[in-house]
Amino acid sequence: MRVLSGIQPTGRFHWGNYFGAIQQYIDLQNEEESYYFIANLHALTTIRDSDELKTLTLEAATDLLALGLQPEQATLFVQSDVPEVSELTWLLMTGTPMGLLERCHAYKEKKEKGVAADAGLFTYPVLMAADILAYDSNVVPVGQDQVQHIEVCRDIARSFNHHYGEVFVMPDAKVLEASAKVPGTDGEKMSKSYDNTIQIFEPLKPQRKQIMRIQTDSRPMEDSKDPETDHLYQLLSLFASNEEREEVAGIYRTGGFGYGDIKKRLADAAESYFSDARARREKLEQDPGFVQDVLSEGAKQARAKASEVLDRAQKATGLVR
Repeated sequence: MRVLSGIQPTGRFHWGNYFGAIQQYIDLQNEEESYYFIANLHALTTIRDSDELKTLTLEAATDLLALGLQPEQATLFVQSDVPEVSELTWLLMTGTPMGLLERCHAYKEKKEKGVAADAGLFTYPVLMAADILAYDSNVVPVGQDQVQHIEVCRDIARSFNHHYGEVFVMPDAKVLEASAKVPGTDGEKMSKSYDNTIQIFEPLKPQRKQIMRIQTDSRPMEDSKDPETDHLYQLLSLFASNEEREEVAGIYRTGGFGYGDIKKRLADAAESYFSDARARREKLEQDPGFVQDVLSEGAKQARAKASEVLDRAQKATGLVR
């Protein structure tokens, strides 16, 4: 089985990225083959500063390695280092119905809000399809909100195969567990767009201050509170053991506590949880050449596979005489 996943370098990774996706991506690296890429071509639809994109691309790769991605087990590379994907995108584009793209969420949402959408955003699903199909991917782990992109990819591949023969492997979506709800500092879903994130590798002192500023309700300390509806408790649950979760839940139901105590527990738990990853990242920062070597080797492996698939598609369409 071949697993493929990409992540955009549009900002430093936060707790929501990790518990909502990255943790589960890394667990899948033990499959027969795994490809993980930094989706810098996709990021061009939102980032227009070249230095920022280069920096965030390298930071994303470093963060993934620090969080446990093993280059011996998984192929890690930068999307733009595999030009075969861009060429494959054009082949797919020529057979992709406009109506299919017009129904995609990201484009529809911007259009409905009256926001200008460029061609990059409109054709985004075709590039995503090329990302998947270029490596004969069998499984693509995605969140529930990304399932449509896999369905579109399958539609595009099915149409191409209908016209030219069985060129592409049909991928399946692996919907990531939604059990890891990650609220932001304001109680809403943790997201860069809401400016309510807590970065994984934020320096410890600023991170602790940010945690201590997490918004809470103004109910009296002595009141009993339902832990399951409290976003501070939900955040602590991401890091705590079953025993600690039960202990804190009991404190909530009993009442007579201050949210500051829970925030201190959260800060301590997060520091402990990511301590090994922080140590690995510090080591990687001292040897940036290692990260570049991993990406170069990953691109070499990815290009070998993508070239094989592109060649198949070119021969099928008559581009190779």
